[in-house]
Amino acid sequence: MPNVKIPLVDLRAQHDPLRSDLFAAIGAVIDRNAFAGGPFVEQFEREFAAFCGTRHAVGVGNGTDALWLALAGLGVGPGDEVITVAHTFMATAEAISLCGATPVFVDIDARTYTMDPSLLEAAITRRTKAIVPVHLYGQMADMDPIMEIAGRHNLFVVEDACQAHGAEYRGRRAGSIGHAGCFSFYPGKNLGALGEAGAVATNDDALSEVMRVFRDHGQTTKYRHERVGWNARMDGIQAAALSIKLRNLDGANERRREHADLYGRFLGDMDLVQLPEVDDRGEAVYHLYVVRVPQRDVVIATLARRGIGCGIHYPVPVHLQDAYAFLGHEPGSLPVTERYAQEILSLPMFPELADDAINLVAAELRMAVGNAVPALMP
Repeated sequence: MPNVKIPLVDLRAQHDPLRSDLFAAIGAVIDRNAFAGGPFVEQFEREFAAFCGTRHAVGVGNGTDALWLALAGLGVGPGDEVITVAHTFMATAEAISLCGATPVFVDIDARTYTMDPSLLEAAITRRTKAIVPVHLYGQMADMDPIMEIAGRHNLFVVEDACQAHGAEYRGRRAGSIGHAGCFSFYPGKNLGALGEAGAVATNDDALSEVMRVFRDHGQTTKYRHERVGWNARMDGIQAAALSIKLRNLDGANERRREHADLYGRFLGDMDLVQLPEVDDRGEAVYHLYVVRVPQRDVVIATLARRGIGCGIHYPVPVHLQDAYAFLGHEPGSLPVTERYAQEILSLPMFPELADDAINLVAAELRMAVGNAVPALMP
């Protein structure tokens, strides 16, 4: 057994150096009694909009709220269809359903694991209202053809950027290309809160205002409700903590890229391990470092016994989840998505990860894959 256990994510390593700053920020929120919305949220919204390169950022309760509010604010509703991918977390499709619309799934690109733009045209119908590309594992989808197709068909584009804080495509940051970009600040994300939080980035002044009203029970002023809204406010403590962590995000993302390069050097000669590919038009931020291996379930069990924390993102594609059985998708309908769901393995990835730990993970993966491969033989 290795002498030390290596976790998939280590939040303690992230928070320990920030403890005094975080406690001071929480104290400032308490001193001002600014718990639900208020000045700390407004400050973070300005800072995060500047980070994304957009005119607005609207703080909300979580990433699911962000997707839901953006779609609802653009008028997506009952009878509409929204095209997205099934290789994602359930929230992407849930937000579409919460609007009363129907998710329509297309397969992913075999290299990048993001939406395959070549499949969009065939999926568009007269009911299609929007496209939701997912910037997965820290890499942005191929946005130019997606935006071009959306423009020709008069469709909205909502970027699911919940795993892509700071990722870029042709020099533009995630969340700044579509009509809106949606972010989750779940604690394990590249920019994580101390609980639940999210945001929508946009250059659309009207959409920004609609979402601000929607997130606060549809109120334009207190007890004056312009529309049926929801309680989707960001709280002040999360905003204050996020402002502190945002200062370190570019540096933390750079360390993730360095870790990815190191994994590549240690594992690049292994034919049985498919490393992640980064589109040369973009810059990834490696929210996750995802490889594909044969006999994945055997490999992950072996690594767990050796003290290596790994994950699977995601073992059951959304179109095959029981919640969407009513759509009638059969196994085989999204072949790339379904094949990869059996092969993907997330290795430890966080900014504070030591080079020696990466070397050890790579060595253990080599042995685990080597031991698993004979199980493939007749």
